[in-house]
Amino acid sequence: MTKPINPNLKIFSGRANRPLAERIARKLGTELGRLFVDDFPDGETNVRIDEDVRGRDVFIVQPTCAPVNHNLLELLVILDAFKRASPFRITAVLPYYAYARQDRKDTSRVPITAKLVADMVTAAGAHRVLCLDLHTAQIQGFFNIPVDHLYAWREIVGFVRNLKVPQEDLVILSSDEGAIKKALMYQKKLGGQIAVVDKRRSSATKTEQAHIVGASVDGKTVCIFDDMISTGGTIVGAARAAKLNGATKIYVLATHGVLCDRAVDKLREAPVEKIVVTDSIPIPDEKRARLPNLEVISVDELLSDAIRRIHGNESLSVLFSDDATPPPPARPV
Repeated sequence: MTKPINPNLKIFSGRANRPLAERIARKLGTELGRLFVDDFPDGETNVRIDEDVRGRDVFIVQPTCAPVNHNLLELLVILDAFKRASPFRITAVLPYYAYARQDRKDTSRVPITAKLVADMVTAAGAHRVLCLDLHTAQIQGFFNIPVDHLYAWREIVGFVRNLKVPQEDLVILSSDEGAIKKALMYQKKLGGQIAVVDKRRSSATKTEQAHIVGASVDGKTVCIFDDMISTGGTIVGAARAAKLNGATKIYVLATHGVLCDRAVDKLREAPVEKIVVTDSIPIPDEKRARLPNLEVISVDELLSDAIRRIHGNESLSVLFSDDATPPPPARPV
């Protein structure tokens, strides 16, 4: 049984991903704090903290996943409630950070919404933020408060190692040139060879992903990594290119299973053995039923360890080290 933690540490959860928050609390040897969250008849968010948090070290678990605007505003209202309850410190635990792809002005007269979200979280009362696999690492710089940016690579690498694929039969495939850095990181940790899908635009609305540059995938096991699967277009196109070029088994692995628009339909038709995501975002039962080859692994160990270290004023650098104790075998949730 996990040794109980300092009672000054309190874990609370909004409604976005309460099962993950419960698993984190169990890992820490405690229970979720009493936080009442529902909606007024007109749809406004109603929050009430049902216990004393004065002087406590408070962690609020609330990914800003779909419905994005609802969960984001719920986070802000929760933060404001705690700010007015006089805790020692408030840490916003954001396993998934919404609006991360709007991180720069790539055309005229558009917002930088990733910065706006950072400003709102800070203004609402967060003293610190704990994030997981941000779409771009520079988002950390949008905050004027400390940000701890974790990566789920140990959990994902653990899944691939459990497949026991010989290194000479493994190819890490980058879905396009923009994902090469991530592919190289995984290739460094897993071994094998590396290849890149040559993604070319054939018209204003269509791209072609048929050619692969680098190592041959013919007769090999191919792993395609990304930080998220959103609409699924790019990653499914890469999987089809790998199959077209002779790959025998294809695995698609990502931290965040956004799975919006027609992503489930695209993935159902894709030539992949397994689609692996973490529980940073809850996957509805309806989507799981339609994707029998979907496997969800938990990041509760990673997040609970980070929370324990932040609370104890310990370094988090061990969580980024290749020498760190590997996590237990990936657990489907």
